[in-house]
Amino acid sequence: MADPGKPADEFSAPGAGKRFVGVQFRLKNTGTATYSDSPSNGAQVADSQGQQFEATIADISAGPSMSAGVRLKPGGTALGWIVFEVPKSSKLTTVHFTMDSGFADQPAEWQLS
Repeated sequence: MADPGKPADEFSAPGAGKRFVGVQFRLKNTGTATYSDSPSNGAQVADSQGQQFEATIADISAGPSMSAGVRLKPGGTALGWIVFEVPKSSKLTTVHFTMDSGFADQPAEWQLS
């Protein structure tokens, strides 16, 4: 995780009172069919107050962003950063990810330390 995430260029900046946070995801298709999705649609972070934040379109200097359109054959992998814009005062506690643009039946959740 990159918190705060430094903008990758001088044209990108979080809004007043906010910061960028980047979470790096590695996706691997362990199934038998091609996986096609926009991973940022199913990604969220949540803070200690229970507020959830959706991904935003931004690049940070930590590394390349996750592609907006990921297409993986069985066994294929994708690696990239998904960026969130959150209030400077928020203490993030969890990362949520749900495949199929957030509509899959089995969401994943990771605790942040």
